[in-house]
Amino acid sequence: MSERPLCSISLDVDDLWSYMKIRGDAKWVERPSYLPTFLPMALDTLDEVGMRITFFVVGFDATVESNADAMASLITRGHEVGNHSFEHESWLHLYSRGQLTSEIIKAENAIAAVTGQRPRGFRGPGYSWSETLLEVLAGRDYLYDASTLPTYLGPLARAYYFATAGKGMSKTPERKTLFGTFRDGLRPAGAYEWALRNGQSLLEIPVTTIPGIKAPFHFSYLLFLARKSEALAFGYLRSALAVCRMSGVEPSFLLHPLDLMGGDEVHELAFFPGMDLPSKKKRELFKKALKILAEDHTPVTMSAHASAIRARARLSRRVPDAAPASAAPSAAR
Repeated sequence: MSERPLCSISLDVDDLWSYMKIRGDAKWVERPSYLPTFLPMALDTLDEVGMRITFFVVGFDATVESNADAMASLITRGHEVGNHSFEHESWLHLYSRGQLTSEIIKAENAIAAVTGQRPRGFRGPGYSWSETLLEVLAGRDYLYDASTLPTYLGPLARAYYFATAGKGMSKTPERKTLFGTFRDGLRPAGAYEWALRNGQSLLEIPVTTIPGIKAPFHFSYLLFLARKSEALAFGYLRSALAVCRMSGVEPSFLLHPLDLMGGDEVHELAFFPGMDLPSKKKRELFKKALKILAEDHTPVTMSAHASAIRARARLSRRVPDAAPASAAPSAAR
């Protein structure tokens, strides 16, 4: 490419209660939150590196009065908001069409009410998606979906999660495909267009993995490597970006709140992988990673990336390969 390739950056605003819910901790119903502390800190950190990104917001959190100022500041400080569902359940693929429609609209309305911006993109919790979900998004004129993670390592990540952060967690039916399946690695690492069977289409911007080998390199993986060697972590990031450039893939780089907060700040999640790193250290690594991304790429929001992709040559088209969704069991709600 003669121009600098783009790199979209996004952060899934998963709150404390949502981590507890996925793990099966009954206390999640109390909705404990770290967002009033996390969001201002994250915005200040992004200001330090001069970047504007997309925050995928959970609809319920947008209805909480104590979050209102921080949520509104996402827009006033130049960022974008996306839809991350209303209840943050990692089994959206089990939802019926009616449940999906309600989930999307409730989140949309809540996010727009507090930020003044209607989301134009969606990311499913835990990379959960279905063709029915894509049809609902296309029918509501979403610009893009960003729910897929094309990697062969989903089953390994799931096993590691159950052995560490999810130790003792019930392996219920809705959690049996948490973080995806092996066949997820068969999908492209770069953007493409879903050719839906009802005649609609929707742009997909996957969470980028290394083309060919499909190994993830979003920031949570870099932190895992950095606990062994910072040189290894950032060498891996630079190598991944080099392979993306050679393959013509513009990366979409994913972040999470626990990428910036350690167990010293979120004691309830100290058992999660990487939470033994202090928050100050995580933020140093975070800023260094974003600066590396900007060395040979132009960082942009997800919507800016999607619009640029749409304005270029014709995209490859792909028929959704996931099994058709079935109605969610009442226990999953």
